[in-house]
Amino acid sequence: MTKYRKKPVVVEAFQFYVDPIPDWFADKITSNDVILRKCDYRRYSIDEAYCEIKTLEGTMVGKGGDYIIRGIEGEIYLCKPDIFKETYEKVDD
Repeated sequence: MTKYRKKPVVVEAFQFYVDPIPDWFADKITSNDVILRKCDYRRYSIDEAYCEIKTLEGTMVGKGGDYIIRGIEGEIYLCKPDIFKETYEKVDD
């Protein structure tokens, strides 16, 4: 059987409700492709905050601490922190 290795791809990502929101994510909020829920830092903890992300596969729910990734075509998707740390490594600019 022929074997293949996945090509390395550089993506942008941030940890929801932990890191500052990047412009590309703020644009999705403005266009209503992302809806923030319980995201007032003064009232809600990381365990209460979440967002709804509209994707081609349906609506995904990201919880505080999840990684939100912007793919190479501008698509946005979620990744749990443990999987993110196993799959991605930080790239120096």
